[in-house]
Amino acid sequence: MNNRTNQPLPVPMSSPDLSEAERQAVAEVMATPRLSMGPKVDAFERAVADYVGVKHAVAVNSGTAGLHLCVRAAGVVDRDLVLTTPFSFVASANVILYERAIPVFVDVDPDTGNIDPEQVERSLTDLTAGRTSGWLPRRGADHPGPLRAMIPVDVFGQPADYDRLLPLARTNGLRTILDACESLGARHDDRAAGTMGDAGVYAFYPNKQITTAEGGLVVTDDDDWAQLVRALRNQGRAPGDTWLDHTYLGYNYRLNELNAALGLAQMGRLEALLAARQQVADWYNQRLAGVSRVQPPAVAETTSRTSWFVYVVRLEPASDRRQLMANLEQAGVPTRPYFSPIHLQPYFVERFGYQPGDFPVTEDLGRRSLALPFSGVMTEAQVDRVVEELRAALRKS
Repeated sequence: MNNRTNQPLPVPMSSPDLSEAERQAVAEVMATPRLSMGPKVDAFERAVADYVGVKHAVAVNSGTAGLHLCVRAAGVVDRDLVLTTPFSFVASANVILYERAIPVFVDVDPDTGNIDPEQVERSLTDLTAGRTSGWLPRRGADHPGPLRAMIPVDVFGQPADYDRLLPLARTNGLRTILDACESLGARHDDRAAGTMGDAGVYAFYPNKQITTAEGGLVVTDDDDWAQLVRALRNQGRAPGDTWLDHTYLGYNYRLNELNAALGLAQMGRLEALLAARQQVADWYNQRLAGVSRVQPPAVAETTSRTSWFVYVVRLEPASDRRQLMANLEQAGVPTRPYFSPIHLQPYFVERFGYQPGDFPVTEDLGRRSLALPFSGVMTEAQVDRVVEELRAALRKS
């Protein structure tokens, strides 16, 4: 209880699930002189590669770094076109801008929030025929280069429709970078999320399925991609280079031993961590089934396992989300809008001339989606409280 207000303490928006195993793993590294480029990174990479069933895993210091290196590995250069989604965290589009390429946004499926394969097919048909109207932005896309790559995003821990997207990419000669930063442990038609394209990327921020505090990882079966990504993460130092030789323009995107030790310990508990998050999602699903004006998350038929990253509901269009959030905050229940459309971020509007109405499904989801408190350490009593306060806030708004 909060003694000053005599009200229950706020429900945390998210919390990492850490045990003594993680604390001991980090302490063991602290007792050694090897804090970077050591055995814990190698072991963490092998643990993830074995879990998802790929040849190579390359640890980096963020999911954003991993996506950026994959864009480089895909050969994306100035003014190339890269298909992706406007309903995502901004990093999935920012990494395209890092290489001065042009994001080609395609609207999303209204049920899952993942990129819509039917619209992807239409965009590819039109763009390969030279019909750019409606697909390229109003400005900033003069003299575009070729279609080079596709970056689908697994929104909220549910895999994109790889069965339909990947054949389209292959037919059109596109490299595929799967943004699985929110979906470690998820499965699409019983195949691990992030493993079916040229490369996939996972991320390990504290609210993710496992955490390294900060960190990410690239997975691929392509030997050349793996070798290049390893070089680029380490200042462009290729195999055979000495300490001060650098074959490529690279980056300091390395993951250190402390972060890797934390991640390795978490990988040892991954199935339990995923099960705990599934239990919290199940509690929410059960309790929200009869709540009017609130739509629980939808799971696609092709998703054989959701890996719950966040728990995002959708409000009826007439709901006042801002007032609802304020009412919940006052009751000690934090919430977040998920996501704000990327194309309407100020720097995208300024650079490319996007306007409201350009991607109506994305914008509708951006207005109506609401993330509730969620983590694997939430208790059933906390879920009950969130749903009770949500019901009360809906009555007021």
